[in-house]
Amino acid sequence: MEKTSGEIKTASQGEMLRNRIKKRYKHLKKWALRTGTDVFRLYDRDIPEIPLVLDHYGGAVSGALYKRPYEKDPAEEALWLTAMSGAVSDALGIPREQVFIKYRERQRGKIQYQKMEQKKFEKEIREEGLIFRVNLSDYLDTGFFPDRRRMRSLIRAEASGKTLLNLFCYTAAFSVCAAAGGAKEIDSVDLSRPYLEWAAVNFGLNHLKTLTVSPEFLTVRRPPEGGLAPYRLIRTDVLPFLDTALKARLSWDVIILDPPAFSNSKKMSATLDIKRDHKLLITQCLSLLSTGGKLWFSAHARHLRLDPGEFPGWEVTDLSARMEDEDFRGKKMPQCYTFTRTNPL
Repeated sequence: MEKTSGEIKTASQGEMLRNRIKKRYKHLKKWALRTGTDVFRLYDRDIPEIPLVLDHYGGAVSGALYKRPYEKDPAEEALWLTAMSGAVSDALGIPREQVFIKYRERQRGKIQYQKMEQKKFEKEIREEGLIFRVNLSDYLDTGFFPDRRRMRSLIRAEASGKTLLNLFCYTAAFSVCAAAGGAKEIDSVDLSRPYLEWAAVNFGLNHLKTLTVSPEFLTVRRPPEGGLAPYRLIRTDVLPFLDTALKARLSWDVIILDPPAFSNSKKMSATLDIKRDHKLLITQCLSLLSTGGKLWFSAHARHLRLDPGEFPGWEVTDLSARMEDEDFRGKKMPQCYTFTRTNPL
C-alpha cells in the first residue's frame, strides 16, 4: 500500500530526530559521566518542525510536545508522536515503554503539578553523588529540573554551617543539596502533601532524616537538640507563612525563592502571579535574612523584568548566564539573582 504524503513526511521527520538524538547523546553522555549526572537535556526543539523537548533520566526519556502554532488533527498528532517516540527509542537503544512524551501548553495554575497517569514509572537518578527519585510517567514535570543544576551546585557549595529556608520547595532538591553541603538547619515549605512526601523520600535516599512540622513550630523554633531532625518539612501556603515568619521575627542565613510562574490552587489564600508579585515576595524574604544573609531568587516566567533599583540597600547580582550548562548551550535559562546587603552590619 502506497504511503500518503503525511506518512512520508512523518517518516522523514522521524529519521531527522533519530539522527539528531544519536549525535547529541554521543556528545553529552561523555560530559555527563565526567560531571556525575544522570539527567540532561537531550533535545530542545532543535528542528523547527519537531517541537519536542526531551530530557534523559538515567536510561529513560521524559519530554513534552509543545503546542503547534497551527491546528493539527488529534488522531494524526497521536500517530506522529508515536513515530517520534519510536525514533527516540531506536536512537538510544531503549524500550519504547521508557520514552514518555506529554502534551504541554502554556500552563495556568497548578496543572503542571496534577497527576495525569497512574503508571508510576519511577527511577532513582544521581547528580554529584546525590540520589533523587523521579516519576517520568504520572505528572507533566518529573520532580527534578535539569535546568536548575548549576544553581543546586552553587547553593550546595555555600551552605556549610548556614540556616536555610526553601520556599515553594516542590520535591526539595535544593534542600537536599544544601544538607549535603553542610547546612545547619533547613526549613522546606510547600503546600502540596504529595510533594513533601516525595521530598522526604529524596532526603531519605541520601541518609538524611526529616521532620514534618506545622508552621506554628517555627514560632518557638530552637536549635536542634536531642536528635531532633534539623531538616524540617512544612506543609503550608507560602504567602501567609511569610507573614507569620515576619511577625515572629524569624531569620535565616540563606533563603531560596523559586516560585511557579502562576498558581491559583484552591488551597492557597490568594492567587500568585510571579510577574505581578515578585517584588512583594522578594521584599518579604529580604526582611527574613539574617545579618550577612543571601537570597536566591529564580523564576522561569515570560516577560518578568526585575529592576534592581526597586531594592535599595541590596546588591542584586544576575547569575542567569551562569546557569547555562553544556546541555543547555544557546537555550533560554531560568532567571537567577542573588541579593546581599550592600553594607552588611
